[in-house]
Amino acid sequence: MDELPGAFGTSASFALRLGQTVFSSASLLFMCLDVEFYSYTAFCYLVTVMGLVIPWSVTLLVVDAYCVFIKCLPHQRRIISIIVLGDMVLSYLSLAAACSTASVTDILLDVGGSYCPPKFCGRYQLSAAMAFLSWFLSSASCLFNFWLLPIL
Repeated sequence: MDELPGAFGTSASFALRLGQTVFSSASLLFMCLDVEFYSYTAFCYLVTVMGLVIPWSVTLLVVDAYCVFIKCLPHQRRIISIIVLGDMVLSYLSLAAACSTASVTDILLDVGGSYCPPKFCGRYQLSAAMAFLSWFLSSASCLFNFWLLPIL
């Protein structure tokens, strides 16, 4: 069976997981630098979703690293199905969290500085941008693994 670039167990999948881990960690870090994010539900939602994405990404990053260095491809239909399902769910959740955070930040900036000082809103915008990048890599990983399913 040919190796599909970006599918589970390849070096491209390792790169996708590494980027996903870095961007989701950065999103969580930028949001949690400020204690006032608890005031808005969208920001709490982003923190919760990124708190789910990080362990998922780190776990699959470790498995991808093992597969790349040992040169074994664990292409079993059940494993790939679980990975596709997990990636799909977390991809939808992270897209929703990034969109809600970006929209709430935009509304807070339009209202004025009384609700959101520019320093904090800049962090919120940066956190939303990192969440969008994490979502993009997660959806790419989901798509590559979904393409692998019919081959198995």
